Amino acid sequence: MSSSRQSGMTLIDLIVAIVIIGIGMAGVLLAFNITVRHSADPMVRKQMSAIADEMMEEILLKPFAVVANVAPAVCARDTYNDVRDYNGYSAVNVCDIDGATVLSGYGVSVSVSPPAASPVSLSGVAATDQLTVRVNVTHGSENYSLTGWRTCYAGPSWPCP
Repeated sequence: MSSSRQSGMTLIDLIVAIVIIGIGMAGVLLAFNITVRHSADPMVRKQMSAIADEMMEEILLKPFAVVANVAPAVCARDTYNDVRDYNGYSAVNVCDIDGATVLSGYGVSVSVSPPAASPVSLSGVAATDQLTVRVNVTHGSENYSLTGWRTCYAGPSWPCP
């Protein structure tokens, strides 16, 4: 007599396998859902960083101090002729230097003040010849802040107030 064993899967084995695979797939899909929902956040932070960098560069490229200034209209900055003119600047949308809205939904504010304490050793630079520039960019509940320092480095040929 020969005995033959049949091999294969029963209906119960298939149901258990389907339940286990279903639970595993639900976990994977939940992880994908969370990832996709937050995938735009890095883009928003990158835009906020670019806006702050652009504004900081614009400010720090201006002369340290110039006497005359004409107040700009709305969010235009075309009449700003030195670093201190940007103190108190605030705009609901990102505007170019002439005041045209470039990007909506991002707020920008700037403060310029003498530093409370010098961040680095500035030998030979008087405290009155240093400024701290802070650029804040907001988008919804997110906030990005950038701080820079400006000194009067023009020397004796340009008077520092």
